[in-house]
Amino acid sequence: MTDEDSETPVSGLQGGEENELPVIQLCGLVEELSYGNSALKTETEMFEKYYNKLEPRDQRHPRLSEIKISGAEFAQLQGRRRSKSRIGLDHVIGLSCDQKCELVQKELEDMKDEIRHMRANAERDLQHHEAIIEEAEIRWAEVQRAMHEFKKDILKTISKKKGSILATQKVMKYIEDMNRRRDNMKDKLRLKNVSLKVQRKKMLLQLRQKEEVGEALHDVDFQQLKIENAQFLETIEAKNQELIQLKLASGNTLQVLNTYKSKLHQAMEMSVNLDKEILLRNELLEKIERETLQVEEDRAKAEALNQKLRKQLAEFRTPQVMLYVREKVLNGDLEKTIKMWERKVEIAEMSLKGYRKAWNKMKTTNEQLQAICPPEK
Repeated sequence: MTDEDSETPVSGLQGGEENELPVIQLCGLVEELSYGNSALKTETEMFEKYYNKLEPRDQRHPRLSEIKISGAEFAQLQGRRRSKSRIGLDHVIGLSCDQKCELVQKELEDMKDEIRHMRANAERDLQHHEAIIEEAEIRWAEVQRAMHEFKKDILKTISKKKGSILATQKVMKYIEDMNRRRDNMKDKLRLKNVSLKVQRKKMLLQLRQKEEVGEALHDVDFQQLKIENAQFLETIEAKNQELIQLKLASGNTLQVLNTYKSKLHQAMEMSVNLDKEILLRNELLEKIERETLQVEEDRAKAEALNQKLRKQLAEFRTPQVMLYVREKVLNGDLEKTIKMWERKVEIAEMSLKGYRKAWNKMKTTNEQLQAICPPEK
């Protein structure tokens, strides 16, 4: 009401000075008045909201924006309000700054509560959707597993035995097993549902007892609980931020760990290759060492033979010419004698063979004679 009363003198002044002010000043004045009107409109809406909370629902007056009247009625009503405002201008008392500050603080607390409720509802909806997604993923995994088992156990065997009774029996047995598993799972879930309902009843009973105890609390306790709740919410927000930071650090650590794992795998493969190469090099080294020892032995033998030959060469003395000729002639005579004796030996052997043949012939003749004419006793 104070705002509307304050607007009437300004409108009068504007009506008197409209023809005297330039266009630029008029535009600035219009912009300033529109800004002030928007601020007053926001403040009025906030006051109406607070007044509607305090006033019972049956005794509320309709808002100006909710009343549908014609243009003439609105002008007549505005004229009446202006006349009334002129008459009772001195009797109207507005809200003080402390009262406005208190209203704004209460509105801010209500807005915070509303935001908190919206956040709780959003988190609950998010958890609900996450649970639905998780359930769908579990169901999809079960379907994939069932499809894989059906393909592995049934389709592979049926493809080999098409049209046979065994294949049909196997399919029916598989379906019966699946139904039996589902029945068992249904019984387990029913028992779990019953236990959860019992737990829910217990929790509701505890909550009702807490609410009954909470009715005996005073405003000071509620204020203390609000302060503690705000502190806990700040702590939860800080912990959530810390959890986000830890998740980011965990992701970075996981990436670094995967990088080091790949490097470790490459290093292990390189180590295995190096071990194989070291074994080959060691075998080659042992072979070279054995060949080196053999070469050393051969070298020692060759060096000993060389020294022996060098010693013989150093001790060798050439004989005199006449002595060499005499030895050569003597060697020729000895060779001729050897050849002559060899010839004689051959002749003796031939005569010995003839004698042996004659002896054997005479011996056989005597044996034949003895066989024909045995000696008398």
